[in-house]
Amino acid sequence: MFVDHPKEAPHPDVSAVAALDEPTRRRLYQHVARQTDPVSRDDAAAALGLARQTAAFHLDRLAEESLLDVVYERRSGRTGPGAGRPAKLYKRSTRQVSVSLPERHYELAGRLLAQAMEESEATGEPVRTVLHRKAHDFGTGIADPSDPNLFESLERCGFEPRHDGDAVVLGNCPFHALAREHTQTVCGMNLHLLRGLLQGLGEENIQARLAPSPDHCCVRLQPAPHGP
Repeated sequence: MFVDHPKEAPHPDVSAVAALDEPTRRRLYQHVARQTDPVSRDDAAAALGLARQTAAFHLDRLAEESLLDVVYERRSGRTGPGAGRPAKLYKRSTRQVSVSLPERHYELAGRLLAQAMEESEATGEPVRTVLHRKAHDFGTGIADPSDPNLFESLERCGFEPRHDGDAVVLGNCPFHALAREHTQTVCGMNLHLLRGLLQGLGEENIQARLAPSPDHCCVRLQPAPHGP
């Protein structure tokens, strides 16, 4: 994913999906998601025929994974002294969970393309020119100069880098299906994104260039030429 997270830690979306593998927890999530109002532990337990303690355990686990949001409300409608403590309630969170193997990032491609179209319409600049600039800026923005390890940065972005002599080939394209159907547009976007990443990492001795191959991403990273 184009988000920095510790290499040893599980991917947050994978962890969320794993949490739903437990049947009771999955039933609770589906029950809460179908409700228009937040659900209490007692209501969820009664609806699914569970012990309250069991429902509470699984609901809290779902909240820990950010699959559910926790809110506190007084269900009696009373306020002030004597109204009692607010009840702990659960509702579906706005978080979106997506896991793909190999790693894909079609939402990012769509966002960059939409931004390019909107700016092109507003300024008259060619869409492709704007797209390349947006992709380059995004690549620069995700680079972490304090941890300038190119190989690890590429791995975190889902490119599956591999050494090929002095060069680095990318075993996975995060935009694979789009690149097959719209090769020039998507591969150009990907090229400029990776050039931005290299610039953000301060990698002056490596260049990104298009080198399409059936088994690799269309971009290849290789030593930059020096001298005349």
